[in-house]
Amino acid sequence: MRTVRMRILATLLVLAAVGVGGWQLLPSQQNQERTITVGTTDAVTSLDPAGAYDAGSWALFSNVFQSLMTFEAGGVTPVPDAAESCGWVGDDLRTYRCELREGLRFPSGREMTGEDVRFSFDRVKRINSDVGPASLLDTLGSVRAKGRTVTFRLSSPDATFPLKVATGAGAIVDREKYPAGELRTGDSVDGTGPYTLSGYSEGKQARLDPNPRYKGAVGGGATPVELRYYSDADALGDAWTDRRIDVATRTLPPRVLAGLNAADSDQRVSEADSSEVRNLYLNTRASSPLHDVRVRKAMAWLLDREKLAATVYKGTVDPLYSLIPTGITGHTTSYFDAYPKQSTAKARALLENSGITLPVRFTYGFATGRGSGGEEAEEIKQQLEASGLFKVDVKGYEWTDFQKRWAGGKLDAYAVGWVADFPDPDTYGGPLVGTKGTMNTGYSDKTVDRLITASQQYADRAQATRDFRDMQEAVARDVPLIPLWQAKEYVVTTEDVGGGQYLSDGTGVFRLWSLGWI
Repeated sequence: MRTVRMRILATLLVLAAVGVGGWQLLPSQQNQERTITVGTTDAVTSLDPAGAYDAGSWALFSNVFQSLMTFEAGGVTPVPDAAESCGWVGDDLRTYRCELREGLRFPSGREMTGEDVRFSFDRVKRINSDVGPASLLDTLGSVRAKGRTVTFRLSSPDATFPLKVATGAGAIVDREKYPAGELRTGDSVDGTGPYTLSGYSEGKQARLDPNPRYKGAVGGGATPVELRYYSDADALGDAWTDRRIDVATRTLPPRVLAGLNAADSDQRVSEADSSEVRNLYLNTRASSPLHDVRVRKAMAWLLDREKLAATVYKGTVDPLYSLIPTGITGHTTSYFDAYPKQSTAKARALLENSGITLPVRFTYGFATGRGSGGEEAEEIKQQLEASGLFKVDVKGYEWTDFQKRWAGGKLDAYAVGWVADFPDPDTYGGPLVGTKGTMNTGYSDKTVDRLITASQQYADRAQATRDFRDMQEAVARDVPLIPLWQAKEYVVTTEDVGGGQYLSDGTGVFRLWSLGWI
């Protein structure tokens, strides 16, 4: 398969006083036993893979669970992890078969079988959690298992299915420990990943110890890691400044990122292009004040992304003008083409004499403690209200509550960051603008759905480019969302921690096992 080429070229800005050769030094046994602390503002929605579809949860899953496939650092083609091998059967992209590795054992000591794989995929679809990943498996018709052989039969051709298998949606759980029809509660997990979860406090920390039974594609975690969850970016920034953590990522406040200095010798900073985007999602249902497409188009004419990126984010993000970000196959500038320059006059022309009561009043929701969401919301509110055409009620919600509100269609507009599930443009299609998409804007368009399905039939992904371009043009016309910005990937470590540049690269895998003491 010819795969999409992504701009994931990590640039090491700070090499530390030990020099490049220091990366090759082997840590002492004493260092190997020391815990590396990693700080983040990401939150974990659920410890059960059937109940979470967000970056924070999947970051943890990729370390404590295995999927049949995974992505190596910098790679865009999935490689076997829990599987010994995987491949298509026939040429119609409807049957996918995997052979499990021998000797994979759960914490109980029981050996993993194909039945555990079948059970794991079936329960994701059966439970169908509002905030779970079932929508990602929409083309999966059935799963059969015989011994260590697992066969997936798809309802329609889907060249991206191997990539989906490699995500958190494909995390394999112990069928004897997880209920088939409901989410598991409690603070423990039963997986076969490179780490075991030895301690967990919701919203505070996760303690990970190397799993001596791990067999798979990665080397396995050699050093204990403690993930520390911070309530907001400023708290994470303070923890990093005070060196209460060894690694900081997702998401330091813009003031800290903008102030990083390559001359500092006590830290290492990796900056990489990222496929993470942030969109403003608009509730298109008849009950929403944003139901009329003219209202949504007026909003698109009023938003100034350059100002948003320069003021709130201090230049640490790039303005985005399309559903699919820069560096991904099929990227266009469809929103720039349709709304090339901020224009109050064009917005007013859409709404005046339309029968729509002005100003249009709506509620804008954002997740508290997630980067600069509050400041971003106030900036967007100011930009829209300056026209006199809108009145915006900004409300912040705790992350889990926020997810439930947008999943229940209770918000008129809501800003959400999107970290790619896998390195392919399809991850920006069905989940974001498809009729059964996870963002739940109420948007449904037969042409867009057809283009999403059509794009999945090409094993050579470059052949799907026209479908993706047509899809983005349709989305810019209907405006179920407004692209805001595309992020850069920053990881900051103390000078005695190596491997930070491999931690995250846009493939959805969070490689804690790459970290080590120097």
